[in-house]
Amino acid sequence: MSVYLLKRVFLLIPLMLGITLITFTVIHLAPGEPVEMQMAMNPKVGKDARDRLTKFYGLDRPLHEQYFGWVANLSRLDLGRSFSSDSRPVLDKIKERLPVTISLNFIALLLEFGLAIPIGVLAATRRDTLFDKGITFFVFIGFAVPTFWLALLLMYFFGVRLGWLPISGLHSLGSDTWGTVRYLTDMAKHLIMPVLVASFGSLAGMSRYMRSAMLNVIGQDYMVTARAKGLSERTVIWKHGLRNALLPLITLLGFSIPGLIGGSVIFETIYAIPGMGQLFYQAVMSRDYPVVMGVLVIGAFLTLSGNLIADVCYAFADPRIRQGKG
Repeated sequence: MSVYLLKRVFLLIPLMLGITLITFTVIHLAPGEPVEMQMAMNPKVGKDARDRLTKFYGLDRPLHEQYFGWVANLSRLDLGRSFSSDSRPVLDKIKERLPVTISLNFIALLLEFGLAIPIGVLAATRRDTLFDKGITFFVFIGFAVPTFWLALLLMYFFGVRLGWLPISGLHSLGSDTWGTVRYLTDMAKHLIMPVLVASFGSLAGMSRYMRSAMLNVIGQDYMVTARAKGLSERTVIWKHGLRNALLPLITLLGFSIPGLIGGSVIFETIYAIPGMGQLFYQAVMSRDYPVVMGVLVIGAFLTLSGNLIADVCYAFADPRIRQGKG
């Protein structure tokens, strides 16, 4: 098991370098430059000022020199300074935003897996019943509804029309002076719509994957043997069948971890949540290269970590993998 894990960990280093190289190149080759974006609102700025600003940001150097300099700083955990007017360290900006995004998406992830697993198992054990057909209908809706449209629809219906839920931010104005219970209640109300939007589409897909995996497991010989030994149907399904049916969801778990940032761009922008998704969107619009690279490095690290976690979970779920036989 330790050899298996060491191989996976050592593979992360070249993969990380390759991802950063491709990302760094693509970002700098994209149309628009930070200097042009900053000077667009001031047409009186001359060429000399533009050149000085370009040199100040180090954008006058060849691309490969910029990349190696960025990697050298990254090795010291220095992501540079933002090109925005505040010129704050990128790491400080990420530290402010990351806990919000991680917390919100972690809640959504728990909701997704906590509901998808039992829904998928029940749909598989009640195949072609009214419950199964209802879940199938729900899945098609989940795949068809665009995330941004659902976010706007919930905002209009529950926030504007009914006035039950706040439509933006994490806290109400003046909430810092409230008591703990009222403060947490207000925060929970602000999180209801973003969490629903973040989990709706994934919940539909995961429940469908779980149903398909469970259908494949139900007809296996060891399930028939377990029933022949006199075990209850509940024990056969939830103890013997579920563990083997979880392998596809382990793969989805690995892909869900990097989605903690990438999937947050839409609903954090719509609901004005000060998280990593909103920071990334603003940085892309202003061509703030250091912030964009900082967010993408975090995303790449989460992607590789998700794959590593999925490999470890595979090894625990299937002994053949950790023994090198599968």
